[in-house]
Amino acid sequence: MDIEEFRKHGHTMVDWMADYLKNVEDLPVRAPVAPGETAAKLPSSPPVEGEPMETIFEDFKRDIVPGMTHWQSPNFFAYFTANSSPPSVLAEMLTATMGAQCMLWQTSPAATEMETVMMDWLRQMTGLPEGFHGVIQDSASSAILCAILTAREKATDWQVNADGLDTVGKLAVYTSQETHSSTEKGVKIAGLGVNALRKISTDDAFAMDVEALTRAIEKDLADGIKPACVVVSVGATGVGAVDPLRAIGEVCQRHGIFLHVDAAWAGSALILPEERWMIDGIEYADSLVFNPHKWLFTNFDCSAHFVRDPDSLVRTLAILPEYLKSREADRIINYMDWSVPLGRRFRALKLWFVIRSYGVGKLQAMVRNHIAWTRELEGWIAEAPDFELTSARRLSLLSFRYVPPGISDETELDALNEKLLHALNDDGRVYLTQTKVRGKYVIRFTIGQTYTTQTHVRNAWNLICETARNTA
Repeated sequence: MDIEEFRKHGHTMVDWMADYLKNVEDLPVRAPVAPGETAAKLPSSPPVEGEPMETIFEDFKRDIVPGMTHWQSPNFFAYFTANSSPPSVLAEMLTATMGAQCMLWQTSPAATEMETVMMDWLRQMTGLPEGFHGVIQDSASSAILCAILTAREKATDWQVNADGLDTVGKLAVYTSQETHSSTEKGVKIAGLGVNALRKISTDDAFAMDVEALTRAIEKDLADGIKPACVVVSVGATGVGAVDPLRAIGEVCQRHGIFLHVDAAWAGSALILPEERWMIDGIEYADSLVFNPHKWLFTNFDCSAHFVRDPDSLVRTLAILPEYLKSREADRIINYMDWSVPLGRRFRALKLWFVIRSYGVGKLQAMVRNHIAWTRELEGWIAEAPDFELTSARRLSLLSFRYVPPGISDETELDALNEKLLHALNDDGRVYLTQTKVRGKYVIRFTIGQTYTTQTHVRNAWNLICETARNTA
């Protein structure tokens, strides 16, 4: 393809992209396909000769788009959102065009320096104190892994990197029962073994029980096991639980334990001063992560990882062969040393586009609207005689279940709500997901999609009521 062909097809595809974003809410939110259906449409072997781009693009629209779940639909209320926005999409186009690999300062100086500045913009926007330094990771899972690895090294005086795990005693990592599964995965990847993870019980608000944490730490110490890391949840995935950071921080300080804050979803709400109660005690934290790609309208992947001591992170991860050395080393940052992968995308550009295009004030207004509409939904559920809230609203997340008169058996209610969820998702007009709350099967509802309006929320609630009452 020559450049003029590229120009022609680029214009065609941008027109399609604009039409897609304009009309995405008319598409079924969750892909209405069976397993294997898309694969059956694809040739089983690659073409020997090249094909015209017109043909490829038509096949994309016919065979691929119907098999996609539409995360940019304003009727997407499942999981947590993976948002985009027009400014972010445009930045991604530029990033893809330049195709830069930004592992070192010298491989793209502007990318490195913009990342440093954008992370400080985010630090200021979220009220994090000076002294935190940021790096963009691909996901919160990677940031949690980096935290666990750093905690492992600090707890063993850097011995594991040098001599391996078999040269040190047992270590322990602590988190709540509501934690995201990435903490458990990080413990496994770090070589500590899943049995090193202590899932601490929670209180009535699903927050980590500090007394139970203290008991677990003291027991491990008595058994000769060294506490290495505590992972605090701020906005846990299931029901949005917020652990008491200050009280946990005091425990960690007393015992010299590395403290990581997982605010993957809820951290974006820290741009609202009224929501910064969630990080009261942040002065005790060694690191924190949140994902602008969840709730700050920036394309996946973009995870903001803040550390108080960059030298410890770099000491944990850095390897510098001759072919990666540079003469500017004492005056620059090489972010390859701040993350597990060597290769790095130019992720900061989309943050720059989004923050400059919307401005902090507009971003705050969008997040405030999502929280306000969830508060309104919470009221509707509370007023409905045949529904019940199963967890209190946390920011823009809540959970509920359908409890029609005459049904009190928990097994029957679980089956009924599972049937309701499948009926809603198969209908295609909304997409919701489930979780378990104290053993009960419940439906999660989270508001955070870029294009969602109050009307979309109201229509979704009406559809839920109508479907539930026709399902029972």
